[in-house]
Amino acid sequence: MPDSHTASSQPILSVRDLKVHFAMPKRGLFSSHRDYVKAVDGISFDLKPGETMGIVGESGCGKSTLGRAVLRLIDPTGGQVVWLGEDLAQLSTSGMRSKREDMQIIFQDPLASLDPRMTVGDIIAEPLRTFKPEVTKQQAREHVRELMAQVGLMPEMINRYPHEFSGGQCQRIGIARAMILRPKLVICDEPVSALDVSIQSQIVNLLMELQRDMNLSLIFISHDLSVVRHISHRIMVLYLGKLVEVADRDSIYDNPRHPYTQALISAVPLPDPDAERSKSRVVLTGDLPSPLNPPSGCYFRTRCPRATDLCAQQEPPLVDVEDGHRAACHYWDSEPLTSSTETSRSGPET
Repeated sequence: MPDSHTASSQPILSVRDLKVHFAMPKRGLFSSHRDYVKAVDGISFDLKPGETMGIVGESGCGKSTLGRAVLRLIDPTGGQVVWLGEDLAQLSTSGMRSKREDMQIIFQDPLASLDPRMTVGDIIAEPLRTFKPEVTKQQAREHVRELMAQVGLMPEMINRYPHEFSGGQCQRIGIARAMILRPKLVICDEPVSALDVSIQSQIVNLLMELQRDMNLSLIFISHDLSVVRHISHRIMVLYLGKLVEVADRDSIYDNPRHPYTQALISAVPLPDPDAERSKSRVVLTGDLPSPLNPPSGCYFRTRCPRATDLCAQQEPPLVDVEDGHRAACHYWDSEPLTSSTETSRSGPET
């Protein structure tokens, strides 16, 4: 597991009230009304040097959109992304380009993220050609060989093409490409979800080793909570574009306060068969609401066994549960949900 971090460390990245809203087509030719999908809706967090922030939630909750908005691969609708004291949202295209040397991304589909017409050596060296044109071709090639060995690839494969590699090897190529500039921040957008379980652990351990060696800050996006727990220092839980709980790794797994987090954690399988059979499960009822027409008040109320009229009337604020642990639930101090309460109520209708 990752080492703990000093609480006094200054953030390398500060995100404040970040919003990403996508406009939908108008309903009719003469209609002036336009609907919006609020993919990210007012999320704030800090990231410290050398820290890993895990982001979890169901598909469609805004995880990947949040990661891309931080890098300005998607322009935010509102809010701030402050990188080393500078608001990225205020930068021009050329100004933003100068910041990308320190900010990289690893994509979910390793093969699709690599140009099939380029050799592995050219793929990994491409950021060097873009940001460090003074580096000679021979110097770049030597650097690529060193990095290939560091990520577990044989340097002799430098002239091969992506289709000649397995999925795990392609992801190592993508990691090498992201690391060659020695960035300060790397966003890992579900980097192991397309890989076999045995390969997943190798890639996660590789990322942790590189983080220690390079003092990287990571944002690790995944729907697999067991993987997120292994690599993360802190974890954010998203639901329909909103932050519903954030805490350090141990607090959020040992004492989750939001019913959505409790349901997600109860679904994580345990390696001990006896413990797996005897553990309490929380099964969510109903489908994820449409982001075009989310419920009033608390977005989660239509699937929450604990929902009341208050939940339909008021959106719960993100409140401090304890030091560094925050949850957005009117009833965060209630007893955790158990299998006996999982179907007692499906919540009020939307």
